[in-house]
Amino acid sequence: MAEVYDEIGIGYRRFRMADPRIQAQITSSLADAESVLNVGAGTGSYEPLDRPTVAVEPSAIMISQRPAGLNPVVRAVAEALPFDDHSFDTALALLTVHHWPNRQAGLEELRRVASRSVVILTHDGFHDSFWLMDYFPEILELDERIMPPDSELAGVFPGFEEVRVPIPADCTDGFLAAYWRRPECYLDPEVRQAISAFAMIEHVDEGVERLRRDLQSGAWQQNYGALMNADSMDLGYKLVIAQLP
Repeated sequence: MAEVYDEIGIGYRRFRMADPRIQAQITSSLADAESVLNVGAGTGSYEPLDRPTVAVEPSAIMISQRPAGLNPVVRAVAEALPFDDHSFDTALALLTVHHWPNRQAGLEELRRVASRSVVILTHDGFHDSFWLMDYFPEILELDERIMPPDSELAGVFPGFEEVRVPIPADCTDGFLAAYWRRPECYLDPEVRQAISAFAMIEHVDEGVERLRRDLQSGAWQQNYGALMNADSMDLGYKLVIAQLP
């Protein structure tokens, strides 16, 4: 996936800013870990600054957008981490596992380099829970191919804990579901460029035009306007927290 992010990742630093409420959940999940490896670190959103941390990222474009003075970064892939066994207390992987070409190998590498815990921010798949799928149904098919099922996670991390991550209506991290109460944002090509799913499906323009028409005609408001009364939504995002033996 490094090639994809070298192409689409140009605007990540602008649109993918850590949301403080999601940040708080991630920080809590790290507990008292004294050292962290952040795998698939991207531009460094949610990366710990209060304890020794090393980042791993394969994309040069993403690495170039990391703020000056952030944690050291190693250019490598999840499936072949260049570290000894148990080098870090906790291995962290945030919204990245579904992009790994060999997910099983990557998950096993997380377990290998961590001595105490593994924390993964991932997604259940949208199914019919998110109105955006009415405009981009190919994303549902994409979910079936790339989202890690619980059985796969449990095969590597038996007995993991799952913590739901609700998405605030004003979420500052522009991942796919971040704009669930701001539908007009999906019309912006720069917003979409910072969302990998749009680079992985074919009929984006058609969906954008349908959404544009429905917003102009009032059809979107008629179908989904009740969402404007919600402050947050559970849209399938979750933290997987595995304590290692």
